[in-house]
Amino acid sequence: MHNIGIDKRGDDSMATTPTQVRIDSDVKAAATQLFSSLGLDMSGAVNMFLHQCVLRGGLPFAVEMPQYSQKTLDAMAEARRISSDASVKGYDSMADLKAALDE
Repeated sequence: MHNIGIDKRGDDSMATTPTQVRIDSDVKAAATQLFSSLGLDMSGAVNMFLHQCVLRGGLPFAVEMPQYSQKTLDAMAEARRISSDASVKGYDSMADLKAALDE
């Protein structure tokens, strides 16, 4: 059995090493918000991830390319087109959308 996080002093404190990683700013912001809602900070979440990698002897999840159907790819392309088209009417609330549908 491995005692991950126990240093040579035998107590519960961990010896830590500062580490820098480059992370996309949007991904970092979204992850920070998610981790905060789970009661974690970035350091705690990264440590948890690394512990799981060590315990499992690899990544703790499957890494694979998504296999989308052509219908799904077409729908995604249409959604991108619609979202960037200024002439497409948008709605600020579900009530506004329902009112427009009832017209």
